[in-house]
Amino acid sequence: MLNEGDKAPDIRLANDAGEPFKLSDLKGKRVVLYFYPKADTPGCTTESCEFRDDVKAFAKKGAVVVGISPDKPAAQARFKQKYELPFTLLADEEKAAAKTYGVWKEKNMYGKKVMGIERSTFVIGPDGKIEKIYGKVKAKGHAAEVLAAL
Repeated sequence: MLNEGDKAPDIRLANDAGEPFKLSDLKGKRVVLYFYPKADTPGCTTESCEFRDDVKAFAKKGAVVVGISPDKPAAQARFKQKYELPFTLLADEEKAAAKTYGVWKEKNMYGKKVMGIERSTFVIGPDGKIEKIYGKVKAKGHAAEVLAAL
């Protein structure tokens, strides 16, 4: 389990264009890394569009927004294009990053226990350490909550 103050584990995944991405390449920048369950579903769309709408305000505070879900790069690309999301989306198809960050959890869906992403956000400082962790996030209003805390 990760805690605030811990060094953020590096992430090496394909981005929405299918190109390699390394979280460590963003060292020196503040990163808002948000995990969401599935591209182009209601809650994930709400959350992603709110980050989109506030992306300039995040940039003014020196923060880069990065979204991550278990979707394939092509699904991430469609989601990004459909909603004009101006930030990188990562494809965590093997759930490796989700497991490393502790957000791949057992959930209750309609009375059945299933494994899935627990909507969570990590604010990573320019030094690569986790500054803030938001767990069990409610999609609506979350981007504004993170922005206000920066």
